[in-house]
Amino acid sequence: MKNKYHLLAISLSALLPFSALATTYPVTITDTDGQKITLKHEPKRIVLQDGRDILTLALLDRNNPFERVVAWNNNLKKSDPQTVSLLEQKWKSNINSIPDMGFNDKGEVNAEQVIAQQPDVVIAQLRAKPALEGSGVVSILKEANIPIIYVDTFLEPVKNTKESVELLGIILNKESEAKEYTDFYQQHLDSIKNKTQEIKNKPRVFVEAKAGANGDGCCFTHNNAGWGGLIQAVGGDNIGSHFLPGASGVISLEQVISTKPDVYIVTGSRWINKNNIAAPFGYGVSSKETQEGFKRLKSRIGFNQIAAVENGRLYGIYHNFYNHPYNIVGLEYLATFIYPEQFAELKPENTYKEIIEKYTTLPSAKFLWAAKADK
Repeated sequence: MKNKYHLLAISLSALLPFSALATTYPVTITDTDGQKITLKHEPKRIVLQDGRDILTLALLDRNNPFERVVAWNNNLKKSDPQTVSLLEQKWKSNINSIPDMGFNDKGEVNAEQVIAQQPDVVIAQLRAKPALEGSGVVSILKEANIPIIYVDTFLEPVKNTKESVELLGIILNKESEAKEYTDFYQQHLDSIKNKTQEIKNKPRVFVEAKAGANGDGCCFTHNNAGWGGLIQAVGGDNIGSHFLPGASGVISLEQVISTKPDVYIVTGSRWINKNNIAAPFGYGVSSKETQEGFKRLKSRIGFNQIAAVENGRLYGIYHNFYNHPYNIVGLEYLATFIYPEQFAELKPENTYKEIIEKYTTLPSAKFLWAAKADK
């Protein structure tokens, strides 16, 4: 009889919905830096070192991603004010009441002000760790018994984005919500890789990150992190990986021309900068605005000598996908750029809509996340 009831219990547990998943505290987690951290109770007060991680919380604390946030670095207000406006449509009172600590990658923050918010945890991007240690923030928080938990959507964007969502799901007692999204993420990623993993001759791809954001200079890019990691994940040969010793840096236009890229991709947003000549992308951006941006970028001296530009393979994409929990959408756009025939039926815009509608309560709005430049 004991075995019978044991089997019945297993059968019933298999039928339970994801909502039955719950974190039992105290819980010990391992973050993306390999730290083992024990949390005695569910965190109710959180500081975000990178404001873009509010979009991860939107997948977990779906009714109100700002509910636990007591301070943050609202870096979106400079790189993507349209998204901030969208968030304000629903949670303006929350946003206005949360201190913007300017908690940036250089570690420039008043740690005492952070401590004054009495956070249970600080969520930080792994790329910021050296600066936070160098500025003394880490040691000050350690003395105050406030753990820093590192997530990562930049250094290893494909591997660690999924792991970071799962990690925060455990920490915040939102495992079922995290699993729903990461299952969706993995299915879409597998669909891309199934088509590209057998391709031997990988197209050469150059990504000019923040193209035109600060004027007519060229050519800032990423190596194996950020856009480079995303390019590699969809089966492209990222040119930046051949030149840069660090995560990001500038390659001369002459070097880019000499590599003869098959595909050239610029990343853009509606930068708040008087010297901005970028092709914008994001919420409320029109196709006309983006094509005008492409024209400005193409008018730069020597730019038309790039093989991909000459051959009509110039594309643009929303910049923040390089460090974003919804980077699966960026991956799908990259796949359509690099392998237009193999992914002719893929509609990344529908993937984005599905994320917003099924896994968040973010307001809906018109957007333009990517485009091909007109000849």
